[in-house]
Amino acid sequence: MRRGHGCTADRGRRVRTVTCLRMTFVMAALYVPGHEHYAVDSLVGTPDGTGALGMTGEPLVVLDKVNKHFGDLHVLQDIDLTVHKGEVVVVIGPSGSGKSTLCRAINRLEPIGSGTITLDGVPLPAEGKELARLRAEVGMVFQSFNLFAHKTVLDNVMLGPVKVLKKDKASAERRARELLDRVGIAEQADKYPAQLSGGQQQRVAIARALAMDPKVILFDEPTSALDPEMINEVLDVMTALARDGMTMVVITHEMGFARKAANRVVFMDGGRIVEEAEPHEFFSHPRSDRAKDFLSKILSH
Repeated sequence: MRRGHGCTADRGRRVRTVTCLRMTFVMAALYVPGHEHYAVDSLVGTPDGTGALGMTGEPLVVLDKVNKHFGDLHVLQDIDLTVHKGEVVVVIGPSGSGKSTLCRAINRLEPIGSGTITLDGVPLPAEGKELARLRAEVGMVFQSFNLFAHKTVLDNVMLGPVKVLKKDKASAERRARELLDRVGIAEQADKYPAQLSGGQQQRVAIARALAMDPKVILFDEPTSALDPEMINEVLDVMTALARDGMTMVVITHEMGFARKAANRVVFMDGGRIVEEAEPHEFFSHPRSDRAKDFLSKILSH
């Protein structure tokens, strides 16, 4: 009886592990005051600070009249937003403005109440295998790193491609090592997450998202849980991705990154998109009183 019970427990653990893997890898696959001065010498951008270089392509992520409620709280109100291929869209705004909910709605981590969201022309299904397939094309990097503590860095990056994409281990390992090198931590491959700094762990999370070969990566305040001295190393990696043409939606309070790496800045407040513009235009000439007030508080320190 004990043996049978143990087998049942083992099966339960395997089910939970697979479920965890699917949540972490299929969907994958920032507020830190005082860092608006983030060093921008190495950032993507034009000399006049007008934003990231490069032309954007066809529409990739399209939100049309999207609404979301938490009980009586209307957290997303008639959201219309289009993200083009190769574009870096930075979403900023005060806490509670709906930024993270918007980010999570794009891959249905938060179901919406009304409206439509399409990825590369395909509407996001409400549930099932089709939703899982589309989620595999949307990487996500969270505030917390969500790494498997009992797996090495290399194994964390390999698990998604092997378990979800069904790639062979040899090719998955080659790709994982390439990505770890790309984010600057190739030498940490055999270590465990607890042996890394917060900035290193977040770079592992970025490599893990990239391992799924996503069409777009969503960053939900990826530096907010980091010590101040670790923030730049993560922003440097994100900037390099922007330079390489990765489509990105970034929720952040890092104004230096928004100013120099974004193609477009979207300002939210009260569940609405108040205004959006190219970085130079937004930071130099905000149109709405709410954006002017927000920037006066954020940029004055």
